[in-house]
Amino acid sequence: MFKDLITTLLHTTLTTTAPAPAPVAAQLVVVAPAPAVLAAPTPAARKPAPAPVRVAQAPTAADVLKNVQAFYASIGQVKATFQQSVTNVTFGSTQLSEGTVFIAKPGKMRWDYYSKPRKGKRTIKKAFISNGTTLWVVEHDRKQIVQKNLEKDLMPVAVSFLYGKGDLATDFTGELDASKKYGAATDLVLKLTPKKPSAQYKHLMLVVDPSNHRVKESVIIDSAGNVNHFKFFAPDFAKVMQASWFEFTPKSVPSYRVVDADAQAPAAGAGSAGTPGK
Repeated sequence: MFKDLITTLLHTTLTTTAPAPAPVAAQLVVVAPAPAVLAAPTPAARKPAPAPVRVAQAPTAADVLKNVQAFYASIGQVKATFQQSVTNVTFGSTQLSEGTVFIAKPGKMRWDYYSKPRKGKRTIKKAFISNGTTLWVVEHDRKQIVQKNLEKDLMPVAVSFLYGKGDLATDFTGELDASKKYGAATDLVLKLTPKKPSAQYKHLMLVVDPSNHRVKESVIIDSAGNVNHFKFFAPDFAKVMQASWFEFTPKSVPSYRVVDADAQAPAAGAGSAGTPGK
């Protein structure tokens, strides 16, 4: 701040001479006031030049693909609820389902599909259960169990990357999708095309949370244009998993037919699956 002006001092002197024969009037001597002194202003502090604005570089498809792969390689397990819609373009129909998915390393997963609620309760209509070496498809509504050996026929990378197996970049070519057809405005959408033609999927779309690269939605579009769309909610990465949830044991469903998918022939037997707590 600037200083105030210094106060001007006024000095007045009254002098008289020695007595003279004739009285002389006293003279009044007035000293002129000193000129006002203005304080020198304090130099204003110079503001530093603004730093150049850095524009965040948009991630590439390769970046997103790498980060998605790294995210699922880093987690040990996850539980989430899901909604699934399957659209058949030939018949113009869409089937809706919902359930809970459990994934645990190494290579374990379980997908429970719920029936429509009845009197406020719901049951598991169908379950896909894998301990990493065997896959069981338990269809309670059909009283049938389909069994498949995963050591002979591995789970496709489109699924196995969720539990840290397989490399998406090896099997797919990726690009970022800007159509805004899937996901929220802030999400990253990765469009993956298999490097080898596949009847199972023409494209795999992954809707990715940009904050941690978790997959929020997965969309499989097959060669006929049919769409299998999953949405995942409330992921729990600390859920304690029981080993029995990923196994199938012959206990409570003796009337179910067991089909060996590798042999494509019915097999006698019975079985049930341990049911995880919700």
